[in-house]
Amino acid sequence: MLFVQRLRWFFRKRWPFYVITMALIAGNSYMNSVAPRLVGDTIDSIMSGGLTRQSLDATVGLLLAIAVAMYLATYVWINSLFGSASLLNKELRERLLAHWTRMKPSFFQRNRSGELMALATNDVEAVSNTAGFGVVTITNTITGIVVVVVSMILYVDVRLMFAALLPMPLLTVAINVLGRRMRTQFGVAQQRFGVMNDHVLESISGLRVLRSYVQEEKDIEAFDRVTKDVMEANIGVARTNALFLPVISAVTGISFAIAIGYGSMLVTRGAITLGDLVTFNIYLGLLVWPLIAFGDFINILQRGNASVNRIEDSFAQQPDVTEPAEPAPVAAAGDIAFDGLTFRYPGSELDRLKDIRLSARRGETIGVVGKTGSGKSTLLKQLLRQYPIEPGRLTVSGVGIERIPLARLLGWIGYVPQEHMLLSRSIRDNIALGRPEATEDDIVEAARKAFLAEDLARMPAGLDTIVGENGVMLSGGQKQRIGIARALLVDPDVLVLDDALSAVDARTEAAILDEVRRSRVGKTTFIATHRLSAVKHAHRIVVLDDGRIVEEGDHDALMRRGGWYRRQYERQQLERSLLEEGP
Repeated sequence: MLFVQRLRWFFRKRWPFYVITMALIAGNSYMNSVAPRLVGDTIDSIMSGGLTRQSLDATVGLLLAIAVAMYLATYVWINSLFGSASLLNKELRERLLAHWTRMKPSFFQRNRSGELMALATNDVEAVSNTAGFGVVTITNTITGIVVVVVSMILYVDVRLMFAALLPMPLLTVAINVLGRRMRTQFGVAQQRFGVMNDHVLESISGLRVLRSYVQEEKDIEAFDRVTKDVMEANIGVARTNALFLPVISAVTGISFAIAIGYGSMLVTRGAITLGDLVTFNIYLGLLVWPLIAFGDFINILQRGNASVNRIEDSFAQQPDVTEPAEPAPVAAAGDIAFDGLTFRYPGSELDRLKDIRLSARRGETIGVVGKTGSGKSTLLKQLLRQYPIEPGRLTVSGVGIERIPLARLLGWIGYVPQEHMLLSRSIRDNIALGRPEATEDDIVEAARKAFLAEDLARMPAGLDTIVGENGVMLSGGQKQRIGIARALLVDPDVLVLDDALSAVDARTEAAILDEVRRSRVGKTTFIATHRLSAVKHAHRIVVLDDGRIVEEGDHDALMRRGGWYRRQYERQQLERSLLEEGP
């Protein structure tokens, strides 16, 4: 079975619990088959006048003992089986998250956030439900049918059994057809649920923008169309599911009709007793639940197969960047060199970086400037090794970054982007994200260097202030300064500021950069910015245009050259002076 093959890693680990469960369910099926025989024998004893108080007490006592035994067995197998299903639910979610955290940006370009949320919620639930309730239904079906059919043959009449079960092949064909349809429809429903999740995430995260452009009604209309698609897909699943029980009921109804008609004829001929006929019909009634369970099993299995296929498809996507087969022994981050690096994003036909040649000695500050879209962020992100590049084109301490273990490489680098990711926790927790063991004094000092002290003093809870989801309670500048404090607390060998101070004023930016310069003597810093005054102090500045380095040098050299850098710097200085003078 495909489902079992996909989850064999789990079933190998939990097989004793599943064996116990199936054995107890089989035992319950056998005990359940004893009662009809006792009822039939009692009826025959009544008809023959041979029923005694002693035999009746024995029969009642046995039935009570069977009820208690079935209760205890059911309690044990429910805990064993559904405990395993809950564990599978937990482990699948942990594996998914661990897998996704290893993925690079290209993975998240191919897979929407809403789709991933659907995998981690609905699909995982469907898989664990199959590993739990699905096992119950299939075990009940197999053991129940086997026990009942054998009992019919041994204790009643084989001819009556074959006659009553003649309609059953029709049930098999119907369930097979409905099961295939269910699998297809459930897969479509899960995909549409992922689209709906994605829409909800975009609407909530972009609510301020929607309100500012008065687009709430249109967004609601768009969401209505998405939910309508989800509803239609789920209605299709429900319609198919609704056909299972009527089909089963129709087939079992035909079986009962045959059993009553043909069985009554056998009683009148003396081939079986009245008690046998009653016993047989109770047995036939016991077949109804296994047949219903089989229909449920096909339903659950097809949902589980559709979901496990979607989960496996996600696991099958491997990161673009993997660990080196033979890691190079690099103790610390030294000089960094780009040696003719050319790069394009996966799926793109245009090079975003072209023949980049740049070196940064340990302890230097490198400024990266240029027009919007010139490739500044793309250049700095190469240090994070988010995408595969040609071997040897980017080196750290003379070793290609493709030969350095990812954990070690990223451990050297503190990356501060323009858009900061903040957790829905306190400011303290957000600053200490990369160094949870940091002391109170260390966190306070990092906040001071990022010029957060005054803001914290105005907050009643100070460092314990909860920032809200993604920092919704904070201004853009406060969020950026928390990101700066977070990086300064870690004190990395290489600090990358990717337009990380765009939301703060020029004076605060200058003060923060002065602190960065004083506290990072002997360590490398890269600064990408549109505000050229931020890199005036840099040892070297590169100007990018369409992915190429068109100017390079320190501030004075670039001013003497009279190119784009000088024109832009003078324009910004003029704008600043006009703003300071006022109207």
